Amino acid sequence: MQFGFAFLEAGSVRAMNTVNILWKNLADFFIGTIVFWAVGFAFAFGDLPQESSYTNANRFIGSGFAFWIFMLSMAISAYIIYTTLITGFIFPVIVHWSWSETGWLRSPKISNFYRHDYLQNGTFFYNQNEPVRFIDFAGSGVVHITGGLAGLIGTWIMGPRHGRFGEENKGMFFGHSVPLINLGFCFLLIGFLCFNGGSELAVVGAGEHGTIVAKCFMNTIIAGSAGGVVALTMNYGSTRMRRGYADISLYYLMNGALAGMVAVAAGSNNLEQGWALFIGSFGALFMMFCKNFLERLEIDDPLTASPIHLGGGLVGILLTPVFKNDGVIELAYIRRFPLRNSNDFQCDYFEWKVLGWNVVGMLAIVAWTSALCSVIFWILKKLNMLRIPASAEKYGLDRLKHGEEAYPLDGYFG
Repeated sequence: MQFGFAFLEAGSVRAMNTVNILWKNLADFFIGTIVFWAVGFAFAFGDLPQESSYTNANRFIGSGFAFWIFMLSMAISAYIIYTTLITGFIFPVIVHWSWSETGWLRSPKISNFYRHDYLQNGTFFYNQNEPVRFIDFAGSGVVHITGGLAGLIGTWIMGPRHGRFGEENKGMFFGHSVPLINLGFCFLLIGFLCFNGGSELAVVGAGEHGTIVAKCFMNTIIAGSAGGVVALTMNYGSTRMRRGYADISLYYLMNGALAGMVAVAAGSNNLEQGWALFIGSFGALFMMFCKNFLERLEIDDPLTASPIHLGGGLVGILLTPVFKNDGVIELAYIRRFPLRNSNDFQCDYFEWKVLGWNVVGMLAIVAWTSALCSVIFWILKKLNMLRIPASAEKYGLDRLKHGEEAYPLDGYFG
């Protein structure tokens, strides 16, 4: 996925910032690896024995999503500070809550947070082997909400690029290479398949899980395809209504697909394909709503990354407990709870508790990330470390900071 981010981001910025974006992607990978290895993994899984099947496969990807959002005018010094803090502390704590066997979201210590099992005489007992758990298989909340929200807070505190929302400068802020963006998207598509499918080994443990991995692959492809088609269709219709002619947008096709794959990540291992299509479609719709809402607030999100990751992540966390196998829909409408001489209102509604617990987990992730990131970025802003000077925004970072150009004229005509 790091290759995908590198190409997608490089194509989405102006040519004079291309080297800077590629440098930051490599630095993000190297710094994230060292920091997570040194301290992050201990925060996330330090309570587990050495032979545990958990791995750090999802590593520092959350900080990468945050960087994606407000990369264009962020100072390098601030970037290193926030990457270290998010990778080393903020993200690992959320991983511990959600994916560690001793995390409070994964193993809540609430007396009635277990499935009811019923005996022949009609009495029930709490099945200690089936507790209510936070459902987030491949990181819709843990990874995408965390990274998307961190980036949104950073770009809000930093403020928009100079002239970003003035009509006279509107054309100055387009990316310089659509082919690079599309190449990055293709890498990300492959990365999402590995990310969602690979979580079967990262979270469940090694074993014969080929069927589940295949299901993850299929649901990811279906959700991404549905999201892309829905976003393309909605943009086609809206532009035709506003202007009388329609845009057949490659950007919306790619962004909708990304939002769909983010949304399905939470339940990619436990959704029927029809529900994966629905969740991917809804993720794309919510992404478009969030994009328009942020633009109305004049929050400068250069790559629509916050709507994709935060918006898609929220959809995944909230809809997965409803539509997954043995979820709320199946409990309430498809099968009746097998209770003798009783109706649905006498059931223990285990899946409703799972839905409620996912809401609690979502709120906890939002609160934790918002509180700490707000403090970090506010301090960086007060220290004048958060953004580059206006002159650097105007003339580009490649020559100013790196002494290198992505497209030197001498290379073409020298």
